[in-house]
Amino acid sequence: MTDMRLDERIARHRSELSPQERRAADTLLAHLDDLATYRAAELADLAGVSKATMSRLFRSLGFAGFDEVRDHLRTLRSAGLPQRVDGTPDMEAIAANEAAHVAAAVSQPRIGEAIEWLAKAERVLILGWRGSFSVALQMRHQLVQARNHVTLGPFPGQAVGEEIASLRPGDVLVLYGFRRRPRTFGALLERAASTGAKIILIADPTALPHVPLVDLWLECQVETTLAFDSYSAPSTLTSVIADGVLSTLGSAAHDRVSRIAGAYQEIGEVE
Repeated sequence: MTDMRLDERIARHRSELSPQERRAADTLLAHLDDLATYRAAELADLAGVSKATMSRLFRSLGFAGFDEVRDHLRTLRSAGLPQRVDGTPDMEAIAANEAAHVAAAVSQPRIGEAIEWLAKAERVLILGWRGSFSVALQMRHQLVQARNHVTLGPFPGQAVGEEIASLRPGDVLVLYGFRRRPRTFGALLERAASTGAKIILIADPTALPHVPLVDLWLECQVETTLAFDSYSAPSTLTSVIADGVLSTLGSAAHDRVSRIAGAYQEIGEVE
């Protein structure tokens, strides 16, 4: 049962719980997103049960006590599940943490290689899933201003295999692979590596097992003390890379920017 989430444990053992323990369990479920911000006594008060009942519930669910519940929630958070594990957020500490993550992301020595590959590639394919897709979309939006033949995926209903099958030597695949990746991520990388295209992986440290399959890895931290991951570091790194490609391509890129701006104006697409 150690691999089961708290809500799964409650569902599994609900029929075995006393009426008071079920009331306590319902309170845990109602506060699952910020459970670790409470003390055990506060949870007991919220449920209208005794502290002893709350303690019995924890033991019935496989925990020695509320400290183990907190550790369990921190483990879930480190795996990417939205969980509040601290009290009132310290905004100054959060801002400092974000700044440190951004600084680390944009100071990596191999960024220049990534820029050169993306500037010279025949075609660029950018892939991202779940939270990673928003940064992948940013990369496509910015990179397509500087060069042509930039493709993004996967969109709803799109099979990634179709895109991977089109890769060949001279192309570059940019993979955004932050935690809670799809189960097929490793197999996709193996297939992409066999095409001869260069592979750039932009991901947090949980992607380390996949690094041997790629040509270049750029690390970005996304973990915060908040319930959700932050993509400020990946977003800033993406802008730095796109800016570098624009600069590397020089007049060709600036001519493209002018043509795009002219197209916007002619069809009245943007203000």
